[in-house]
Formats: sequence, C-alpha cells, structure tokens
Amino acid sequence: MGFLVKKPADIEGSAVPAIFIGLFVAFGGVLFGYDTGTIGGIIAMPYWKKEFSTGYTDDNGMPDITSSQSSMIVSILSAGTFFGALTAAPTGDFFGRRLGLIISVGVFTLGVILQTAATAIPMFVAGRFFAGYGVGMVSPLIPLYQSETSPKWIRGAIVGAYQLSITIGLLLAAVADNATKDRNDTGSYRIPIAIQFAWGLILVGGVSFLPETPRFLVKVGKEAEAAKSLSRLRRLPIDNPSLVEELAEITANHEYEISLGKATYLDCFKGNLGKRLATGCLLQALQQLTGVNFIFYFGTSFFTNSGIDKPFVISMITSTVNTVSTFPGLYAVDKFGRRSTLLGGAIGMTVCQFIVAITGTVADIDNMPAQRTLIAFVCIYIFFFASTWGPNVWVVTGETFPLKVRAKALSMTTASNWLLNWALAYMTPYLVNSGPGNADLGAKVFFIWGSSCFICIFFVWALIYETKGLSLEQVDELYSKVDKAWKSTDFVPTVSFQNVAHAGVNTREKSLADIEAVVEERHQSV
Repeated sequence: MGFLVKKPADIEGSAVPAIFIGLFVAFGGVLFGYDTGTIGGIIAMPYWKKEFSTGYTDDNGMPDITSSQSSMIVSILSAGTFFGALTAAPTGDFFGRRLGLIISVGVFTLGVILQTAATAIPMFVAGRFFAGYGVGMVSPLIPLYQSETSPKWIRGAIVGAYQLSITIGLLLAAVADNATKDRNDTGSYRIPIAIQFAWGLILVGGVSFLPETPRFLVKVGKEAEAAKSLSRLRRLPIDNPSLVEELAEITANHEYEISLGKATYLDCFKGNLGKRLATGCLLQALQQLTGVNFIFYFGTSFFTNSGIDKPFVISMITSTVNTVSTFPGLYAVDKFGRRSTLLGGAIGMTVCQFIVAITGTVADIDNMPAQRTLIAFVCIYIFFFASTWGPNVWVVTGETFPLKVRAKALSMTTASNWLLNWALAYMTPYLVNSGPGNADLGAKVFFIWGSSCFICIFFVWALIYETKGLSLEQVDELYSKVDKAWKSTDFVPTVSFQNVAHAGVNTREKSLADIEAVVEERHQSV
C-alpha cells in the first residue's frame, strides 16, 4: 500500500532496489512475530501441558502448569529480547548493520534448537531466552538498516513493513498451532517451533547478498564503498550528480556530528538527544501498554476462559485482522504523516478497549451476543493498532536519531519496548487468572489497556514530531530548530550540511540555527 505514494518528479534514479532490499530485510519481523505468537497456543495444548506439567492440575483434574510457570515461560523471551536489544548497538556499530543481522539470527537459532529438543520446563525456558536474545538483537537492527537505505519519500512504508512481517509471523504461528494442537505426541509443539529454522535460513541467505548501508560505511570512513552501496540502492552511476550530492550531504552531516564530539551512551541522554531518547523510549513502552500482546500472548487462554468456542480459530481470526490491517497503515504513514496516524489510532484504540472492558465485565460468559461484541471490538481495536501504532512506532524511532548515536539510541528505545513486554507478560497471568494470589481481573484488564491508550493521545500531541518527507539529515535539523512537536508540521528544511561543514565555524559553541546564519551571512558577503 505504501507504494501508492507517488515518487517525486525531482528524484533521479530508481527506488526499486532499495524498496525490495528494505522489504526483504523486513522479513526478519517474521522471527519476532512467529516466536511471540506460537507460545500462546503451545501452552494451551493438552499434550504440552501433560509433557511439561510438574504435578499441578487444573479445576478439571487435567495436567497443567501454574500461573508462576506460565509467567516465566512466556516472559523469559522478553527478558532475552531486552538484553539482546542492548547488545544490538555495539554489534551493529562494530560488525555493521548487515553482518550484525546474521549474527543475531545465529543466536536465535540456538534458542530454537533448545526449545525443539526440550521435554521439561528448564531447557524450554533456556531456549526461549536465547531465541529472545536473538530477536532482541534483530529488532533494532532491521529498522536501522531500512531507515539508512530507504529513499525519504517512501521510508515510512518500508520501515513499517517490519511490523507487517511481525503480523505475518503471528498469523503463521496461529495457523501452525491450530494445525498441530490435537496431536498426541511431541510433534504438537515441536513442529510449530522447528518451523522457525526456515525463517532464519531465509533471512541469513538473503542478507548475505545485500549491501551494507551507505551511512554506516561513511561512519567508518569507507567513502568509496559507501558510493558503491548508494549506487546499487538508487540504481545510478557513482558519478551521477544526484548520487554525488546525496552522498556528500550524508558525509557532511556526519562530519558536522563528529565536530560536536565523540558519541558515547552518556551523550544520548544530554540536551536535544536526551529529549529524543525519552520520546523514543516512552513511545515504545506505550506501544506495549496498549495491550496488543495480551491478545497474542494469552488470547487463546483468555477466549477459553471467557466461554468462547474454538479459541484457536478466534486467535487465527485476530491474527488475520492484524496482518490485513497493516497494509493501509503502510500507505497512511507516508500519505498522512506520523503524528496524525498515531493520534487517530490512539483515539480509536481507547474507545475499543473500554467497550471490550465494559462488555466483558457486565455480561455473563453464557451471553453469546455479548461475547460476539467482545470479539468484534477486539478485532476493531487490532485494526486501529495494526494500521497506526504497530508500524509507525518503528518508523518514528528509526528516523529520530542522528547517525553518530543512531544504533545506541535505537537499541535503548527497543529495549524499552521489550522491558515493558517482559513486565506485562510476567504480570498478566497474575492479573487475569483466578486462584490464590491472583487478581482475577478477567476482562477488567482491558480497563488498564484503555487507560494507557488514553494517555497515548496526549503523548502524541505533545511529543511526536512530524518527519514525513524529510531525509534523516533533515530530521536532525528539525529537532535542532523546532522546540514544540505541534509546530513541526510547518517545518521547512533550509540547512545544507555541506555548507556547514566547510564554513569553518566552531560548531561546539553554536546552535545549528546560529551556524546557518553565519553561513548565510558569509555567502551574501561573497
């Protein structure tokens, strides 16, 4: 859908190579989505419960696992992803974005091996941790690679395709779980888990032939290789004036950033960068607090406890809605912008979550019209999420930070996502389930998600800048010049970093606006 955004007439070359490369790299989202999606169905399978039960039985006397074990098994993936996301920055900066992805898939594959071989909870949990570690490394590296290779006019759709792949992974997981749930052998859970070997093989095989990002090559001083990479991405000769101009601006921007001093993790928290980092971390955290992963982690169990027939089928339906709804989101992000889509999505999610909460609270589980209403508004909520907050959060964080701290900042924003993911995955069984020590909220948990969505409305209005149609270098200019997010829609870039780099101005002691004024004054005096 994003490709319906027409290429600007003044853009030379072809965007086709960069689009296809960005879309292929987005395939890594399948690892994330599939691994996330399988666990909800697996822990609800009768054979898996019998195999992994440590003696606990449910109300019907059938083998089961405790809330504590469920929390650990589901949430340990997110614990691994948290540490993996933090590891992504040094990996991506040292080995490069492309090789960093290959290393990440290797760690993920180790986790898949352990889960497939497991017949008891400890080994299964270890496998979940290493799979999560690999997914955590992949999750910031993919939008990083995409944002550094994509043309600015369609960057939102390409980066948003990462979320599309996540939804496809969730859908494939629901289908695989449904296909094997009735098997009375280890194939019931081993087949869905082992399928992940194919996803890793496809990603590594393809990435091996892709170019490194030109911005990373500029960062490490390989300008000639950067020119070749950009030439391949734009399908232009190395000496084409348009390509030379784009590469020169990337290089000049990097030189300007380096002139401000060497980037450290501490620098990410200072001044303008600190504001951007806080925005990115809160945005990723709020994406989790909207409650979407409750549906995909615990949806099968929740629908079962709500008295809904065929909960595995309902999970497939919600996953299908999630996937299909992402397509209009890929179009909207570059057509209507980041702020408006996130704001509209937050309003829609708020309404749906409160309707689900009220319906589930006041209606009896035998009231089928009420249960159908609950399912319908869960699906409508998923539509709003998948078409707005699903893809756009990755887009916004992927283009917010300057080159010198981009990998570090992205790893921390993504880690925020996984930290909340872990916390919610761990707490949810205690919040929703009945029994000693549990809150027994049931459908009332949707009041929590609805309240979080309500907060999202004000967060977007106050802190999300509009970056549609800007190059990554122009985004840096935007944050340097505009102090209020709601004023960003009127921003027009004017800085040429090539002029700044050759101005001979002490950049450490002046703001970007001051430097631009000096450059303009000198230009007029010539």
